[in-house]
Amino acid sequence: MHRDDSAVLSGMEAPVKGPTGRPLRTFAEPPVLKGHGPARIISLCNQKGGVGKTTTTINLGATLAELGRRVLVIDFDPQGALSAGLGVQTHDVPTIYDLLLGTVKNPVEAIVHTNYPNLDIIPANIDLSAAEVHLVNEVARETILARVLRKVSDQYDVILIDCQPSLGLLTVNALTAAHGVLIPLECEFFALRGVALLVETIEKVKDRLNSAIELDGILATMYDSRTLHSREVLDRVVETFGDSVLETVIGRTVKFPDASVAGAPITSFAPEHAASQAYRQLARELISRGAVA
Repeated sequence: MHRDDSAVLSGMEAPVKGPTGRPLRTFAEPPVLKGHGPARIISLCNQKGGVGKTTTTINLGATLAELGRRVLVIDFDPQGALSAGLGVQTHDVPTIYDLLLGTVKNPVEAIVHTNYPNLDIIPANIDLSAAEVHLVNEVARETILARVLRKVSDQYDVILIDCQPSLGLLTVNALTAAHGVLIPLECEFFALRGVALLVETIEKVKDRLNSAIELDGILATMYDSRTLHSREVLDRVVETFGDSVLETVIGRTVKFPDASVAGAPITSFAPEHAASQAYRQLARELISRGAVA
């Protein structure tokens, strides 16, 4: 371990720094909730695909549920990866698409209880890809999801929306419905390029549609400390966005695709793995920041 000069003089070790360059902290176990709801709604957004949005939605939802929070996750991507990742059937069942179009009026009819206590999901399938075409002529089309979620908000402590990799009407709906935005960012140069555009989109939504929305944080994902590229990208992100970058960093591991194939959160598939510990740390950090009750 390296020491700085003051640490050497005092005979004390310098604080151990994490990947973000800040001293490593262990966030305290959060208090037990005395009641539930209304939910804080968080959209997980990034117009670039493959950056860990779905993985984070599944595992953050599961770890918050472990901590006694009632969690609803919304599959808002026509690929339906969130539904598959939790082992949920998506055909011949009510989905978020039916709620957006109004063919199903009550969101409770589309909510599926997963195999994990306190964790529910509203699934999606390929039908959702037609939603933007159907909604384009609707009055107040940007607020349709917000109106849907308002009906069940009191039943949950947090609602996580897994957005598709685009900045189209569905993502604008998710941002308009949300109180906060979490941006998973792969530690790779081309992923970094699009963050400024996403932040600009969030600002436009804040200015025109949802003045309450705020950036809850940028989450570095797929980090590999062995590569200079990962370290340089993370340094650049922290330099640009400062304290908006969460202290928790999600490393790259083959356990994530293995867990997806098993239809289980990493916290159930490999509970002692470093990736499980990282997502538990993320849940505690977000609670400590006030992003989640």
